[in-house]
Amino acid sequence: MRKSFYSVLLVLSLGIVFLQSAWADSSPVGMLQSIANAMIANLKAHKTTLKTNPNLVYSLAYKIVVPHADLDEMSKRVLPPSVWNAASVSQRAQFKAEFTTLLVRTYASALADYSDQTVKFFPVRGGYQGKNTVRVDSQIIRTDGPSITVNYKLVSKGAQWKLYDLTVEGISLLESFRSQFADKVSQGASMNDLIRDLKQHNGRR
Repeated sequence: MRKSFYSVLLVLSLGIVFLQSAWADSSPVGMLQSIANAMIANLKAHKTTLKTNPNLVYSLAYKIVVPHADLDEMSKRVLPPSVWNAASVSQRAQFKAEFTTLLVRTYASALADYSDQTVKFFPVRGGYQGKNTVRVDSQIIRTDGPSITVNYKLVSKGAQWKLYDLTVEGISLLESFRSQFADKVSQGASMNDLIRDLKQHNGRR
């Protein structure tokens, strides 16, 4: 899953081939396009230093990607309901902060490996008008292997679309993390234990 996770995170930073030439910025695909356009410009500008300057890729991820992710929803969904519901406001905030760092640093590792792959986004089936959640399908086009199928799940928050899950070749990002956290909880881990483990993991980067 780790290798596939790195591959799919590249989707948001790659050059894109669209089946339709024009998308409104307020559309789900338009949102992904905006992220990709901003990220690809920065990656190309700093391509020679990506692997040697981790702070650069961290800052790119926080600046360009994080504002478009529904981190509240992701943090909630990735934990067993009993754990999230019993947690205090402070514990939820701490978990969200550490989980965000985990996602960003993993994403940054993917950015450092950028090598001019391209992506094809497909139109939303049935359209997106009037819907609260949608799925955007895509394929990562690689020159060194077969294409990778990626599906994004987005939720409408006011006038914006926010990313809250993605699936790589049938494997959900949230389900993968949820399984890991559920295993720890089944072994007796508390919310504080999960936060501590995330802090220790993030501190090793």
